[in-house]
Amino acid sequence: MTPPPPLPNSDHETFELLQAARPRIVAELGKAIVGQQAVIEQILIALMAGGHCLITGAPGLAKTLLVKSIAQIFHLEFRRIQFTPDLMPTDITGVEILQDSAEGRHLSFVKGPIFGNMILADEINRTPPKTQAALLEAMQEHQVTASGRRYALPEPFFVLATQNPIEMEGTYPLPEAQLDRFMFNVVIDYLPEDDEVAVVQRTTTVSSEKIAPLFTGEDVERFHHLVRQVPIAEDLVRFAVRLAAATRPRQPGAPDFVNDWVSWGAGTRAAQFLALGAKARALLHGRAHVTPEDLTALAAPVLRHRVLVNYRAEAEGVSVGKVIERVLASVK
Repeated sequence: MTPPPPLPNSDHETFELLQAARPRIVAELGKAIVGQQAVIEQILIALMAGGHCLITGAPGLAKTLLVKSIAQIFHLEFRRIQFTPDLMPTDITGVEILQDSAEGRHLSFVKGPIFGNMILADEINRTPPKTQAALLEAMQEHQVTASGRRYALPEPFFVLATQNPIEMEGTYPLPEAQLDRFMFNVVIDYLPEDDEVAVVQRTTTVSSEKIAPLFTGEDVERFHHLVRQVPIAEDLVRFAVRLAAATRPRQPGAPDFVNDWVSWGAGTRAAQFLALGAKARALLHGRAHVTPEDLTALAAPVLRHRVLVNYRAEAEGVSVGKVIERVLASVK
């Protein structure tokens, strides 16, 4: 194999910075979070790649604490928005108000909580689609529009939205267009018994350990640039494209089980996020090139919210995860 080209000097320095700080990232997160290593890695990959995350998990699994802790490590401004049925779009983006001044009355824009670096949209499926859609422009364009004027959001900018999969009464499913903006769907599950014992012991005593910031927002933007400099072979890009294409029913070459179980598959953005996430994962693992394992490791978080199974799959007890496993086994 031809060795990958070396990184430019400035990017090599950023790479060395990341590798030197990685053990400290793990140590600092360990002050607040027990276990959940796969979840932490996926969120860090999205952060480095500049993508947004949808976090799915039952209440009480430290979703908010995890996001807040990562924001502290990277010294990012953290904002939490609690989504409720009566939340309005202007409650998120901001609103113009009439103010008095020495020059007379004038309209002034009051920024909403979306103007932060790391936004936790808590229980996003509790609010109506109109308010959910207020996030679309912010997530895609990193700006909001109010009264015909555009306001740029601070950089770097990330949205991490949580949804509760248990209580479905009074919830509003996220539109497919909005789901597609999320790079990953990160699933947080219950901890093993030993880890859960450690959580109970730690949270029922006095703790004085505070998380120390290791990076700045400028460092995060340097990571974004570095991720895009990581080389990826054309056959691996083709593999990412084939993985996404294999989930689309009634398309040439679609596996029979996809035609039987899937009503809607992943689009091109899934292949883009697979390749971009694989580059970030390679950096986290100390490599400056992508391997097939980087792509297969991220297939589930990239595809699970982009593949919609049909009634036949539900009747046969086939989950999205099972479909993705079959797709990985069928695509070479």
